[in-house]
Amino acid sequence: MPLSISLITDTVMTPSVRLQEMIRVIRSARTQGEERGIIQKECADIRAQFRQSDNGERSHSLAKLLYVHMLGYPAHFGQMECVRLIASPRYSEKRIGYLGAMMLLDEKQDASLLITNSIKNDLSHSSQYVQSLALCTLACMGSAEMCRDLAPEIERLLRASNSYIKKKATLCAVHIIRKVPELAELFTPSARSLLSEKNHGVLHGAVVLITELCEHNPDTLDQFRKAVPELVQIMKGLVTSSYSPEHNVAGISDPFLQVRILRLLRILGHNNDTASDAMNDLLAQVATNTDSSKTAGSAVLYETVLTIMDINSESGLRVLAVNILGRFLLNNDRNIRYISMTSLQKIVQSDHNAVQRHRGTIVDCLKDQDTSVKRRALELSLALVSAVNIRSMMKELLIFLSTCPPELRSQTTSGIFNAAERYQQSFVLHIYLLAGGDVRDETVPNLIQLITTASELHCYTVHKLYRALVKDISQQPLVQVACWCIGEYGDLLLKGECEEIEPVQVTEDDVLDALETVLQSHMSSPATRGFALTATMKLSTRITDNVDRIRSIVSIYGSCIDLELQQRAVEYNALFKKYDHMRAAVLERMPVMDKNSPGHTNGDTSGENKEPDPSKPKPVEAGLLSEPASQNPGKKCVMVSTKHCCVYVHVVLTETIYEKNGLRLKIQCDKQTETEVMVTLIGSNSAQNDITNFNLQAAVPKVCTCSTFKLSPVLAHTSSRYSFIHSFIAFTPFTNISSALNTFLLHAAL
Repeated sequence: MPLSISLITDTVMTPSVRLQEMIRVIRSARTQGEERGIIQKECADIRAQFRQSDNGERSHSLAKLLYVHMLGYPAHFGQMECVRLIASPRYSEKRIGYLGAMMLLDEKQDASLLITNSIKNDLSHSSQYVQSLALCTLACMGSAEMCRDLAPEIERLLRASNSYIKKKATLCAVHIIRKVPELAELFTPSARSLLSEKNHGVLHGAVVLITELCEHNPDTLDQFRKAVPELVQIMKGLVTSSYSPEHNVAGISDPFLQVRILRLLRILGHNNDTASDAMNDLLAQVATNTDSSKTAGSAVLYETVLTIMDINSESGLRVLAVNILGRFLLNNDRNIRYISMTSLQKIVQSDHNAVQRHRGTIVDCLKDQDTSVKRRALELSLALVSAVNIRSMMKELLIFLSTCPPELRSQTTSGIFNAAERYQQSFVLHIYLLAGGDVRDETVPNLIQLITTASELHCYTVHKLYRALVKDISQQPLVQVACWCIGEYGDLLLKGECEEIEPVQVTEDDVLDALETVLQSHMSSPATRGFALTATMKLSTRITDNVDRIRSIVSIYGSCIDLELQQRAVEYNALFKKYDHMRAAVLERMPVMDKNSPGHTNGDTSGENKEPDPSKPKPVEAGLLSEPASQNPGKKCVMVSTKHCCVYVHVVLTETIYEKNGLRLKIQCDKQTETEVMVTLIGSNSAQNDITNFNLQAAVPKVCTCSTFKLSPVLAHTSSRYSFIHSFIAFTPFTNISSALNTFLLHAAL
């Protein structure tokens, strides 16, 4: 320690040093170590003072200890001294003792119970200031046990004639209700009578107490709703007449009391027509006569708006409330603009037309420098988009997209996309090309569905997306849609004929090079690679000279570490080898997709669970197809969105796997969960005689397991009903019902 500091410490840090001098010395410390040294020495002196008999310095020592506690240093050794000083007959010592109790004690400390009797005695003291100390301490740190013991004393003081004590007792009663809600009934009768008080402090405390009673015990609402006319008169007096100057804030008479009354009226008028009608005129008066140029006036108006929106108010009054929020949008204070847009967003669904009147001001807030205000303005702007204003709003939102901060691009792009999809689908592709990397994954199936329905734009779309893919493969959602379009409409791309844009001749090698780049890029996600691999396979039926190259590309991924890609590659290789005669039919162009088909979420992530339609097939994942839907009426094309990709597949409802000499066997997939598929075998015998020594076995690959089952050795003759129906479960890591079905078709053996 430097010599100067050492001399100061040795000379001034004596037992008689005052609080102000100790603070000066502590603040003069130049390092944290010096400060700790000074405080440790002073704490030792304070401990010595506490051990001595009463010498008139103990209250000063506790005051210094409280300052040490405020600096964050341990001060628990002063708890018992607080108890001793509270019991002292001297007011100066009681004051420091109660202050120390509020700072050093809480309901977790056993020492807090020791002051219960002292507080009870002081609540009956002849001095109002001693009573006030006891009330403040109980309201600050009173435990549930203390509240139960002292609640009758507080209720007695609520009926005292002294306004100063009555105000303190009211706030203490609020603390007791929060700690012990069952004691609320004790204070209900006195709370109503407090509304007749003229003192602002008592009246403020009474409104807070009634609010607390209504929130903790809804049964008291009917009782306090009778006080609505009285509250309305108090509020009118604050609005129309001037109170004493000490309650005036920036020209607003007691705005704190006004805000409290408005909050209580909001609770009492909620879902109650009678109470709401009684306060409608008052709310209109407050809304029109309150000056919003000052912060205090804005606070009153904001509470007025919240009350209007939460009660059964008239439609004209609700429009007035929306207009007040609209004026808040023009305020120079960003906080006021922020809370205004937050409130408008909550009511935009119920009062859409009223909010629409302020659309221009809301859009202007997109240019605000504060990111929080921009985010709120964006959310509100997206909520205001409708079929009427889609073009003007889309123009403004696209301008904002080009300049918005990076943290808002994803939200902006996805919001614009969803709005365009709902009202103006011609904007969708432009949005993807502008900011495809920022849209959310759930928008990919939506755009694919839109592309399939616009058959006249297939050529234009595939050309635009191909150019975007060649230019940049970092935007994953855009790349996924581009790969899908190339796979489906690659023949249109290779023709090079497009009236909407300048034609560009693209060769087969160019297209395959682009897809291989996606497959090999480290920026491609597994889902994107799945799209690219499927697109490559689709092209095998749309080109003529590079089928061998496609076969080579597909075979590489037969040993891929990603199970989804590996499965696809294995199935596609099987199409090239064993089922090449089916390849053209399996990989034909998908029909127009049904937007409402199972598995298509339309970008809805709200989590709403809807009951499935039993007449529709369940959503499944993509797998090997036995034949195209056009050749089998028992199949249906549906849209599927999985964690890996979004494709259209054919769902096999029922398939005959064997029919000879009167014996017919059918197989069908009944249901699917995340880890298993239920497969049902149905057998019938239409021959004249029973079939004996009948045995059926099912063989599956090692990646699947199935439960064992037994069948009767006799298949009885019948022409009117099935002889057996047996189900078994197949477990597969691919969760692929279509693939599993074809697995059983290919491996079943009789």
